[in-house]
Amino acid sequence: MTETTVTTQEGPDEAVPQTVTAGTGPGSLRRPRTPRRPRLWFEILLIAVSYWTYSLVRNAVPEQRSEALRNADWIWKAEHHVGIAVEESVNHAVNSVTWLIVGMNYYYATLHFVVTLCVLVWLFRSHPGRYAAARLVLFSTTGVALVGYYLYPLAPPRLMNGGHFVDTVMVHQTWGSMASGDLKHMSNQYAAMPSMHIGWSLWCGLTIFALASVPWVRVLGLLYPAATLVVIVATANHFWLDAVGGVLCLAFGYAVARLWYGTLPYALPKRVPGRERPLLPTKV
Repeated sequence: MTETTVTTQEGPDEAVPQTVTAGTGPGSLRRPRTPRRPRLWFEILLIAVSYWTYSLVRNAVPEQRSEALRNADWIWKAEHHVGIAVEESVNHAVNSVTWLIVGMNYYYATLHFVVTLCVLVWLFRSHPGRYAAARLVLFSTTGVALVGYYLYPLAPPRLMNGGHFVDTVMVHQTWGSMASGDLKHMSNQYAAMPSMHIGWSLWCGLTIFALASVPWVRVLGLLYPAATLVVIVATANHFWLDAVGGVLCLAFGYAVARLWYGTLPYALPKRVPGRERPLLPTKV
């Protein structure tokens, strides 16, 4: 095996020495990936295609109504057994304050997407060296959630048989929920476990807390998933245990990124060198 050291011109600010190794060995398969500068057009295409695929697969999962309702009854009984079945009380209490529950309905319908996209854009612009690894966490989290939807169909509290939960979107006629009204036929009603509202919001919160430089912004990062947890329960879209499922999916996503890059996304360099220019063949 022969090695040659070359220097690639990265621009006026820096030149990065690299070691080019001819041949491969047993250790090459275990070598962590090196972050690369993300390309805007590719990221836009990747996110669009990935979300379309996620929605397609999620909604293609058979709506196993009977099993989903049985699973909901089991979870509700299990939560009563351990003393955490307070979702109905929270749902009724918040629903009694019209302006609050209407705001939560819109929060549930919009921020899930808006905040996640904003964090991705911020990473792309300000932390390009960490962007791909953080994006891998998000994508892996979402991918494993699809497995959960298929293996464990679950009705949300608002659809339980004999339940006394309030479907707050139906009652207050607010816009935007894919789970109520005319839009419910476009979305799988029995894909409540795990909660990706929690998985995505916690990913956003941890990313902001780890990388933001302004203290109050870091605090907001931690408050965002906490507020989301209250919202998903108050609107009767999820049980507490659905949130636990979302956290476990996120942990899986971080494990995938840790294995792929050899470290957590936030420990990677903030920036990466520019794309290499073609090199002339080097005589060895």
